[in-house]
Amino acid sequence: MAGVVRVAAIADLHCSKTAQGAFQPLFAKIAESADVLLIAGDLTDYGLPDEARVLARDLAPIHLPVIAVLGNHDFESGRGDEVRQILTDAGVVVLDGDAYETQGIGIAGIKGFGGGFGPRALGPWGEAIIKQFVREAVDEALKLEAALARLRTRHLFALLHYSPIQQTVEGEPLEIYPFLGSSRLEEPLNRYPVSLVVHGHAHRGQLEGATTSGVPVYNVSMPLLTRSFSGRPPFRVFEVPAGDAAADRPSTGPTREVAPTPLHDVVPQLVGSAVGERRSGERRG
Repeated sequence: MAGVVRVAAIADLHCSKTAQGAFQPLFAKIAESADVLLIAGDLTDYGLPDEARVLARDLAPIHLPVIAVLGNHDFESGRGDEVRQILTDAGVVVLDGDAYETQGIGIAGIKGFGGGFGPRALGPWGEAIIKQFVREAVDEALKLEAALARLRTRHLFALLHYSPIQQTVEGEPLEIYPFLGSSRLEEPLNRYPVSLVVHGHAHRGQLEGATTSGVPVYNVSMPLLTRSFSGRPPFRVFEVPAGDAAADRPSTGPTREVAPTPLHDVVPQLVGSAVGERRSGERRG
């Protein structure tokens, strides 16, 4: 579509070793509907290289930029670096505190981490292991801020696995909120002119919310989208006015006061996907 970049987003594919070919109909529909694909973590089920190879083969036929972050499942077997390398060799841009620009859109990507939200978020006090847990979320937030600072595009997207706000995890058991995201991830989003945030991880959360400064946040977990949009494919598409680097972006500093760029959210009509149905009843996280 002239003058518009269509960005598809999805998360929590949980690709298994036996899923060869299962995702191809979904990816074909995405390729018809979008110009860019964002995958917000949990690309694999147990973080195994064989699972990453299956996913890489299913992604091979589509010819559009694919940008991803890893999720907690991608580290389950302690082979996250191998998973990343297999996907990178297949042409997927895997971000971890990095920034990537395509078609006038700048994407800052991190996995993120837990810790909870608002005044009840876990603080760095007491045992060393608690401080280490909190430090992980702080470090992820710092990586996100550094990635956002490097971008000079008209539109800024943030790609995470863990949620930066409580709104999009509501619906999950209250007891696991601290393991679904952290308010510390929200802080850099409020300091930069971010257009949109996408994340996954909360399979039974809410579809959307916003940061305290009004940045739109979308939960694009595939099981959630499957349940929420019956009869449609489990991904979302955002239409973004095409543009190059913004002339009014400051050369330094994150403090430009602008509202997030309004985007048109399109949920395309489904060509039936057994993949989305297959994952909908499986374990969260």
